[in-house]
Amino acid sequence: MNPVINSPVTSQDQTGLLSDVLTRLDPVLGFFSHYPFVIPLVILLISFIVARLATAIMNTLIARLASRTKMQWDDQLLRHLRRPVFWSLFLVGVLVAVLPLQLSAQLYAIVQSLVATVLIIIWTGFMLKFIRLVLNAMSDSAPSQAQALVRLQTRPLFQNMGFIVVLIVAVYLIFRSWNIDMTAWLASAGIAGIAIGFAAKDTLANLFSGVFILADGPYKLGDYVVLDSGERGKVTHIGIRSTRLLTRDDVEITIPNAVMGNTRITNESGGPYEKFRLRVKVGVAYGSDIDQVKGLLMDVAMTEPQVCDDPEPRVRFRNFGNSSLDIELLVWVENPEVRGRVLDVLNTTIYNRFNAEGIEIPYSKHDVFIKEMPEYKN
Repeated sequence: MNPVINSPVTSQDQTGLLSDVLTRLDPVLGFFSHYPFVIPLVILLISFIVARLATAIMNTLIARLASRTKMQWDDQLLRHLRRPVFWSLFLVGVLVAVLPLQLSAQLYAIVQSLVATVLIIIWTGFMLKFIRLVLNAMSDSAPSQAQALVRLQTRPLFQNMGFIVVLIVAVYLIFRSWNIDMTAWLASAGIAGIAIGFAAKDTLANLFSGVFILADGPYKLGDYVVLDSGERGKVTHIGIRSTRLLTRDDVEITIPNAVMGNTRITNESGGPYEKFRLRVKVGVAYGSDIDQVKGLLMDVAMTEPQVCDDPEPRVRFRNFGNSSLDIELLVWVENPEVRGRVLDVLNTTIYNRFNAEGIEIPYSKHDVFIKEMPEYKN
């Protein structure tokens, strides 16, 4: 006795099975023989109801499981999962609804390819959201940001890599759903890739620099950086091709990653914490009570609520200037974003207090001594 070999069920076999079922239901369906579009509409309505019920049941069961966990991303995943599940069930009903129309094999294959393409696009969108949720959860729950594989600095790198992989797989599946052979396309892509590589060397340099920036993490989203060329702003986006900075003038600057990877960058938000130190330089006239000046500057710093208590403010007598005694007030603020506002408040307060206390702030002046007058000649 020969063993039974299980062969995969083809779409033609499925069509034959469904046709047999419809044949057995001829007595019931005979009533609708004069209305060929009624049966597909009924099947579509039933598919819609089944999809809604299945989605509601899934939401109830998974919501109970998600409520038992302390994680928040699983609730977001449930909300994103509703749409692809609903459309998957409904589009299967669409394929069943088309059968009574007795379309030609070629036309039915086109309908199958269209349904498969829509499903691939819907599930691709879900996978992109799923990757983002998982990576966010991994980076947020990492016990040590310095040692974790997925952290705030490297999260955009893994997101971009995951998105590229998902999109490549989606494009391949869409081609396969239309029975397009990818062998010739891949072979031509290899030849075209060499030509494109020479033509787009600057773009490739930006891509590789973007990968290195994301992996090395010299700055992260939200950091205030100053470039060697003078640009200063808040990092709002780190992409594969470029980095975007938002300046204090609310102007967004897009800088190629090849430039960012080869320039000197000062990260004002880096270091052990995000706090930023301000240096308020002031000069007082010779003969001023230096201890009084120091005490007044410390009082101004300690009474300003935007100045940090830790590290505490300090005053330094720097040098003897040409026209003044140069003194510097050093204070810390919570982040570089507020340094302009705090500096304005401190300068205004210091000026008013000096005027009230009679402390002179000298301006640069020069005395000219004439030893002898030149002789006047007619």
